[in-house]
Amino acid sequence: MSSLILQGVSYQYNGTKVIHELDLTIGNNEIVCLLGASGCGKTTTLKAIGGLIEAKQGRIFIDGKLMSDASTFVLPEYRNIGMMFQDYALFPHLTVANNIAFGLRKMSKAAKQQRVAEMLKLVHLVGCADRYPHQLSGGQQQRVAIARALAYKPSLLLLDEPFSNIDTQVRFELIADIRRIIKAQQVSAVFVTHSKEEAFAFSDSLAIMHQGKIAQQGTPEQLFAAPRSKEVAEFLGQGIYLDAEVLTATEYKTAFGVVESLTTATALAHTGQIYVRPHQIELMRDDNSNQHSERATILSRRFIGSAFVYTVVIAKQTIEVAAQDGQSFEQNEQVIIKIKPHTVNFFKQ
Repeated sequence: MSSLILQGVSYQYNGTKVIHELDLTIGNNEIVCLLGASGCGKTTTLKAIGGLIEAKQGRIFIDGKLMSDASTFVLPEYRNIGMMFQDYALFPHLTVANNIAFGLRKMSKAAKQQRVAEMLKLVHLVGCADRYPHQLSGGQQQRVAIARALAYKPSLLLLDEPFSNIDTQVRFELIADIRRIIKAQQVSAVFVTHSKEEAFAFSDSLAIMHQGKIAQQGTPEQLFAAPRSKEVAEFLGQGIYLDAEVLTATEYKTAFGVVESLTTATALAHTGQIYVRPHQIELMRDDNSNQHSERATILSRRFIGSAFVYTVVIAKQTIEVAAQDGQSFEQNEQVIIKIKPHTVNFFKQ
């Protein structure tokens, strides 16, 4: 059974469609990230799942139970969900233990104490039970928030930009730890962010949103390697488009030579564009031996510690490319552009 199913869910605000006929399925113990640019509808989708807004079009199921349709609306407190917000929403006047125990009203005192002790151990905060939120670091406050959200064993956990207030130095360590905690509790989760790096590190699969719909869903590796649309390709990483002509199932003719694909195309269109990312581009010194190769000019360079990153214009598009094998180029120097063999993303015209 799937933990969450959305079927044709739509929501309007002041006459504007924010989400439109959205379909989404999340399996048991799966962490799915709703990823997209600001205004794409990801937070509205999260609120609809949680019952914080009423989506009157479409149907929402949690653990096989109908939560919302044209005639049904289950209130948030009866959906058996946990929520974790950007600001953690901890009660400042309650201790860590009492914050975690807040949703455990139906338990006996002994059972409540046992569950709080279990959660403190799970989130590595044993010894902090009697502290108050203001006495904790940001990362510790987040651990309290996740412990409180999981304490009463929800069917589904909703996380809205939970890592945005954490220092970059410790963010990914904390992401790995929170992921471990959720997996240990065998809870499905829906995670909202605009950060690709957070999404890649935290989720099992991504649901890329565009204009209120799911443009594509899959693992980070699947979406990065084979985006179905230009919107998905562009959101997952910087790149440039090159006009291309299909020669064979694995070869594409461009102004920068024939580009070889590491995978075979299933349907061949005659002309279109390929989307090329920085790590698929190689800068080569122009020694005048390649008279027919396309060239580009180094506009600027930036030292990043281990190498230089060069800003170049290719096919009238600006992109930053890292030098390889210790190569160094000067500003205004002309270089030859080589597109390395890779899994080609081809979009027909």
